[in-house]
Amino acid sequence: MNKEYDLRDLKLYFIFSTVIVLFLIYFSPIIGIISLFVNAYFIYLSAKDIQQRKIDSVKEIENINADFESITKNAIFNMPFPLVITDENGKIVWYNSLFLNIFSTEEIMDENLSLLIPTIDTNSILDKMENGELDIVINKTHYKTYFNVVDVSKTQSDRNKMSMFYFVDNSEYEEIYEKYVGEFPIVVKIEVDNFDEAMDSTPSNNKPQLRAEIDSIINNYFKDYNALVRKYYDEMYLVIISYESLKQIKDKRFDLLDDLRELDKGNTIPITLSIGVSSFGLNLRDSYIESDTCLDLALGRGGDQAVVKVKDNYEFFGGKSKAVEKRNKVKARVLGVALKQLIDGANDVFIMGHKNADMDSIGSAIGVLRAVLNRNKKGYIVLNKPNPSINNIINRMKEEEEELYKLIISEETALSEITPKSLLIMVDNNKPSLTEAPGLIEKTPQVVIIDHHRRGAEFVENPVLTYIEPYASSTSELVTEMLTYMNDDLNLTHFEADALMSGIVVDTKNFTSQTGVRTFEAASTLRRAGADMQKVKQLFQDDLDTLLSKAEVIHNMRVVFDNIAISRLDKNAENSVLISAQSADELLDINEIKASFVLALSGDKIHISGRSRGDISVQLILEKIGGGGHLNMAAAQLDTLDLDEAEEMLLKAIKEYLDEGEVK
Repeated sequence: MNKEYDLRDLKLYFIFSTVIVLFLIYFSPIIGIISLFVNAYFIYLSAKDIQQRKIDSVKEIENINADFESITKNAIFNMPFPLVITDENGKIVWYNSLFLNIFSTEEIMDENLSLLIPTIDTNSILDKMENGELDIVINKTHYKTYFNVVDVSKTQSDRNKMSMFYFVDNSEYEEIYEKYVGEFPIVVKIEVDNFDEAMDSTPSNNKPQLRAEIDSIINNYFKDYNALVRKYYDEMYLVIISYESLKQIKDKRFDLLDDLRELDKGNTIPITLSIGVSSFGLNLRDSYIESDTCLDLALGRGGDQAVVKVKDNYEFFGGKSKAVEKRNKVKARVLGVALKQLIDGANDVFIMGHKNADMDSIGSAIGVLRAVLNRNKKGYIVLNKPNPSINNIINRMKEEEEELYKLIISEETALSEITPKSLLIMVDNNKPSLTEAPGLIEKTPQVVIIDHHRRGAEFVENPVLTYIEPYASSTSELVTEMLTYMNDDLNLTHFEADALMSGIVVDTKNFTSQTGVRTFEAASTLRRAGADMQKVKQLFQDDLDTLLSKAEVIHNMRVVFDNIAISRLDKNAENSVLISAQSADELLDINEIKASFVLALSGDKIHISGRSRGDISVQLILEKIGGGGHLNMAAAQLDTLDLDEAEEMLLKAIKEYLDEGEVK
C-alpha cells in the first residue's frame, strides 16, 4: 500500500527555498522576484501531485478491497468442506451444497442447527462468544467441526451475532485411532487358584484328562479372540490380547470363569480361576507388573474372579462362589514365623481393628496382643471407645485382666507414641479408611495385615506382611492358627481363649456358616487352652431394649426382588450397628429368603448390614456403594442421614447386581 503524503512532508525544502529567495531579493530584487514566482509554482505543482497521489491510493485500496471481498466470497462458496452460517438464535441463514449433501432432507433453511445436529449447542457457543472446535458424528461420518462467532451489531445487518461452522471429514483419522486403540496389547495373568486341591480331589486315572481339559478350555477360549497364550507353570498362564477383544470379554463378564467352574472330570472341587488384567496405555513391562497386581487383588478377594484395572480404579467380575479352603498349612506357618521376626525387630507393636469393632475384631486383636507379649515386647490395642457389640467382653477384661485392659489406648495416645520403628498390625480389616485410627498407617512404614475379608480396591500401600484368607471363617481363626507357629506354648489365659473363640462364634453364627476343617481345628486349640463355651455365650447376651429393637426391625421387613429381605431401624440407638447385624442374621431364617439387608442410623452415617445364604453375594452388592466384606456377610456405611435415600441406593445396587447375572 502506498504511503500518503501532504505538504508538511516538504517543509524542509520550502524553508530552504524561501531563505534562498529572500537572499536573492536582498541582493538582486529582479532575480529574487522571479525566483519567488518560480518557487510558488513548484509548491503548487507539488500540492497538486500529492492530491493526485491520494486519489490514486484510495482507488487502489478500494480495488484491493473489492478483489479481497470477491476472493473471500469465492473461497467461502467453493470451500471443499461443508459450511453453514447461523444467526443469533442458532437458525441457519446460509449453507453450501456440501453441507446440504450431509442430510437427506433439502429443507434446512431457517432450521435450528442444534435440532439438526443435537451435539452442537448453539446457545452455549453464542453465549460464550468464543471460537473453538467440536468432534461430532453425522450419519457415521466423523467430523472435526470448527466454529467462529462474530459480533455484527455494528454493521448494517439487523442481527447481533452470527456463527460460522465448517466441518472437516475426520473419518480416516478416527479409523486409524480406533484401529490403534482396538489393537493395543493388554496383558492378562491367569492362575488356577485351586489347582492342587482340584487335582487331589480327582481320581488318578482322570488327572491327565483334567489337566489337558483345563489347558484346552483356556487356549480355545482366547483363540477365539486371536490372543497369544503361554503356560509357564501348571496353574499359571500369560495372555496377550487386544483391547477390543478385552471389551468383548468384559461384555460377556469373563464367562471363562463359568466354563472352568463347570468342568467335571471326577473332581469333587470345582476349578476356579483368578485373572488379573492390565489397563490401556501402558508399555508391555508396566502392563505385566499391573496385571500381576490385579491378580494378587483377585486372589486376595478369594479367587474365582477377574480384576481389571481401569484408570485409577478397578472393575470386578465374578467372585460369586465361596473361596475354597486350602488344606495346606505351610502358608500359616511361614507367615507366623515372619510375624514373630517382625515383632522381635520392632520397638513396640500397635494393634487395631476396624471402626465399630465387633467380637472378631477385638478377639483377634487380643490374640495378637498375646503373641506380642509372648515375645516380651510392648504391645497396645488401639480402641477409641467400646460399642455395644463389644461392651461385654471389654467389661469382662476390666474385671479379670486388669493389666491387659491397661494396654487399650486411644487413637490420640497411639499417634503420640508410635514411631517409624514401631510395628502396626491391622486385624479384621484391610481398608485404611475403615480402621480405628487411619493416621497410624502414615506414621510407620511397617504395616502387617491379617484379615479374612476379601480385598477391595482400597488397600494399604506396600505392607510388609499380608495374610488375607477369604476362605477363613474369621480373623480370630487365622490368629489362633498363627499363634501355634509363633511359640511352643500358646500361653493363652482363659479370657484370651474365650475372646478368640467369640470371634469365631460370631462370624460363623455358632459354627453354622463359613466353617471349614481348620475352623474346627482352631476351636479345638482354643478349647484345649481353656475356652469355656458357656462364658463365650454370656458375651453375646443382649438387654431387653436390644431384643425389642430387633423384633421391630423383623416386623417391618419387606421382600424385594422375590427373595431379598430389607428392613430398617429408624431410631438412632447406641447399639444400632449391633441390632442391624443381628437382625440381618435372623431375617435369613425366613423361608425362601436368600439375602437380607438392614439399614440403621449410626451417628452421622447410615450403616447397612448384609447377610446371604451363599446364592447371592452381599459383598459384591455393597461394594457398589462403598462397602465390602464376604460373599455371605458384608457391610457398608453411607454419608447420609436419609434412610429413604440410602434404601434407594441399596435397591439400585441390588438391581445392578441382578442385571449382571451374578446369582447362581
